[in-house]
Amino acid sequence: MLKKIFTAIAALLAFGVAQAQTPDNDLLFAEINNNASQYYYPNLMMRYEAGDTLTDHEYHFLYYGFAFQPQYKPLETNPGMDRVQAIMARLAIDTPSVADIDELIAACTEAMERDPFSPKLLNILAYAYGTSGDKVREKQYFNHLNGILHCIERSGSGLKEKEPMHIIMFSHGLDYIAAKDWNYLKGRIVSRTVEFVPFERPHNKVKGYYFDYSRIYWNKPDNYTFKRERTWQFNNLKPREYKSLRKSDY
Repeated sequence: MLKKIFTAIAALLAFGVAQAQTPDNDLLFAEINNNASQYYYPNLMMRYEAGDTLTDHEYHFLYYGFAFQPQYKPLETNPGMDRVQAIMARLAIDTPSVADIDELIAACTEAMERDPFSPKLLNILAYAYGTSGDKVREKQYFNHLNGILHCIERSGSGLKEKEPMHIIMFSHGLDYIAAKDWNYLKGRIVSRTVEFVPFERPHNKVKGYYFDYSRIYWNKPDNYTFKRERTWQFNNLKPREYKSLRKSDY
């Protein structure tokens, strides 16, 4: 049986003030550009890349604040991700070679320059560092993985078109569903800003999740046609089963 990365997320946790749960773009922009703020973006990103432990608020401003950064280009191809997929396709998950793991880490690092909060990449890096024996970085990436998934979860219930979860990359919504070990079908656009992704079968009477993808098209070229790649299920990696680093999230 394929092993899971972690157990399914059980409950939504409060995120403090109401306007902070659903991303407030004006507030985000003001805080991440204020060098006196604890959410000043360069400082937050430095701590994230260093593997520091972050709060729910910090993940919120990091994740949604990325949409205001010049390197946020969600409609461009990601060569690093192509390399990751090629390596994963040939990798012997249970008995990978040192060379393959080193190459995988390098490819993930390259891919994260364009998609630094990809749950898929964070998941793979946790696996790769754990396999290589680097337990410190394994824990850091797994902690970031939980933080980003929890950030997406807190942004909306996802149960209604008017209460979508907010994502900055299409694949992040699919990764969120995959993290629960649920299968999904092809998503469909239901409005100019919202996509509905149905489950293969209902879970607790829920037939699917709504995701707000509006940030992805903020700077969309007029003649651009976007073809999305689908994500793979998290448990296809088959690493050892992880335990949550924050039991209150589950």
